[in-house]
Amino acid sequence: MATPPTPAAPAGEAVAATPLSKSRRNLVLAICCSSLFIVGLDTTILNVGLPSLKDDLNAPDSGLQWTIDAYGLVIASLLLFSGSMGDRLGRKRVFRTGLTLFSAGSLLCSLAPSLGWLIAFRMIQAVGGSMLNPVAMAIITNTFTGRRERARAIGVWGGVIGLSMALGPVLGGLLVDGVGWRAIFWINVPVGLAAMVLTTRYVPESKAPRARRFDPLGQVLVAGTLGTLTYAIIEAPANGWAATQTIVLFAVAAAALVGLIVCESRRDDALLDVRFFRSAPFAGATAIAVCAFAVMGGFLFLNTLYLQNVRGYSALHAGLLTLPMAGVTAICAPISGRLVGSYGPRPPLIIAGTALPASAVVLSFMTPHTSLAMLVCAYVLFGLGFGMVNAPITNTAVSGMPVTQAGVAAAVASTSRQVGMALGVAIFGSVAASQVAGQAGQAAIDPTSAVAWWIMVGCGAAIGVLGVVTTGRWARGTAASTAALFVTEQPPTTEQPRTIAQPLTTAQPRPAQPDAAVPAVPAVRSSG
Repeated sequence: MATPPTPAAPAGEAVAATPLSKSRRNLVLAICCSSLFIVGLDTTILNVGLPSLKDDLNAPDSGLQWTIDAYGLVIASLLLFSGSMGDRLGRKRVFRTGLTLFSAGSLLCSLAPSLGWLIAFRMIQAVGGSMLNPVAMAIITNTFTGRRERARAIGVWGGVIGLSMALGPVLGGLLVDGVGWRAIFWINVPVGLAAMVLTTRYVPESKAPRARRFDPLGQVLVAGTLGTLTYAIIEAPANGWAATQTIVLFAVAAAALVGLIVCESRRDDALLDVRFFRSAPFAGATAIAVCAFAVMGGFLFLNTLYLQNVRGYSALHAGLLTLPMAGVTAICAPISGRLVGSYGPRPPLIIAGTALPASAVVLSFMTPHTSLAMLVCAYVLFGLGFGMVNAPITNTAVSGMPVTQAGVAAAVASTSRQVGMALGVAIFGSVAASQVAGQAGQAAIDPTSAVAWWIMVGCGAAIGVLGVVTTGRWARGTAASTAALFVTEQPPTTEQPRTIAQPLTTAQPRPAQPDAAVPAVPAVRSSG
């Protein structure tokens, strides 16, 4: 039965959701996770269809990179804005709008007559996708108010991210071989429509007590930084890494980044509040997400080209070969969530920081005749590492921060994932391409390039190091002092427990594991 409409909140207060039963809360979680699943799935499912798409649309290798990165870049550029709009206009409203655009964009992608149109329709898809992840996270934090219950819900959320991205190649292989690459986009339409109906009926509306103002300059600088940087990397193998165009693009990206930091640090209602990064756990979670998803993006892109172009496997066989990775990720994702809820983020991050570089080391020795046993071993290690890394990213990013700006705070974590995915495809693809560039203006990607895989080793190792450094006592102290900056700015509220103004706390680690603790908001009473 639908919840009665929530009365309008007085000015300056959050819109409160009616207290929900446990089954209703779990249904809201399932609806939010369904949106996350199709967005995450769409990030990776297209990889396995790239060789088929290349033949059908006569696309160059750099065009394949843009097919993936156009989606990731638009999402990364708009996530912060969409989270803020959810806080201001209502999360349910923005969430439904995102589902509509994402479903429509998916349908258009399946009808694209050329590579250019496909990239354009992928961008429409991404505009809708940017409205789903951060807004859904804000809905979850508003729905699950219990300390341990919220930690487990966030663990499920993080697990779904990893599961959807790992299952992409398998489902993509089935669809490409059975129907064609266009069928990859059809799967989003019925799921999106069902989620729209369920959202309308069961998800309560909520807003932040004080939403941020629109920041047009910050938005332009974010898009400019990511767009020029990615364009420079993708086109560098063909243009030359020392070419004037490449150097100018890198300089523009650097200038845009500096301008973003300067402008946002001086603005009261910044699109990206740089004070968040004074918290070591928050900054660490952002860096870990970029590293982990760069590895994931590069792995899926290069591995697909290796299995189909170098080994000659069909899309279905290539997808099935990655099934061990997907299976291990599916098993490890909920385990990681439980580990975070009980012991904090450090243990799963250490596991991820060990397994991911180990997998990349194995793949660095890959040749056209590498044994399947060796490949499967590498895929299992990759699945273990990636399955462990998602839950602690989400948990650490939002822990210790006030939730009055939940949409924006969650969007930073989601943005870092998309930035990592886009940069992974761009960097690892371009590094592999530069190894076999035959002549000026042309470059082909060699997925067996050891240089690309060793860069992944470095990214994986960084996850483990950051996991240790940003989860200790010093890091908790920085989180406490950072959270205090925001607590002092929050207006008093007399809302009941189930409002978005409630402070966010996550499951506290057991006392025997002090270094793994996840801080709660200072000056707020916690039951931990």
